[in-house]
Amino acid sequence: MWTDAGPPPEPPSLRALPSARPPDADLVARSVDEPELFAALFDRHAGEVHRYLGRRVGDLADDLLSETFLIAFRRRADYRPERLDVRPWLIGIATNLVHGHARTERRRYKALARAAAEPPTRDDDPAASADRWTAQALRGPLAAALATLHVRDRDVLLLFAWGQLGYDEIAAALDVPVGTVRSRLHRARRQTRAALGPASPLEEPR
Repeated sequence: MWTDAGPPPEPPSLRALPSARPPDADLVARSVDEPELFAALFDRHAGEVHRYLGRRVGDLADDLLSETFLIAFRRRADYRPERLDVRPWLIGIATNLVHGHARTERRRYKALARAAAEPPTRDDDPAASADRWTAQALRGPLAAALATLHVRDRDVLLLFAWGQLGYDEIAAALDVPVGTVRSRLHRARRQTRAALGPASPLEEPR
């Protein structure tokens, strides 16, 4: 029992507690020995990775999302946080998976470009309406321009615009030099600018 001989013990509720949200890199490292911890990374990042994949490959996003996290789980012991944060690492894995579906991605953009030009009708089914809404969001000319880009140029452009990655992060995610990222991005932006003009939503802010 505490007396006036010294300060009272610190109440348990005020003692230092472990962080309720450990950093991503810590979770990856700990998951090597405690695999169940990797599930927290899915909870944190699956939404963003799925949105990125959905804009690129549509309905295939669900399958590629699962595959992205499966590959990441298998490679977790090789992950190096000093080279790349977890979110860009995951989006980089997802981007490489998109390469196996390049034709699907091109067909999607062409379909979106056509859908953007079609007026809505009363008897549109929900899926058609959703595609038209997406097409309008992308703008038909943009979807058409994306369909014509070389896949590696498109990767860099969309990692920058939709993945919200910086040059260094893109370089690390794709395992290419930063100079290559800059040249691919310049080429892709020049091509999309020809279709959309200087107001392209994929332009780098000044």
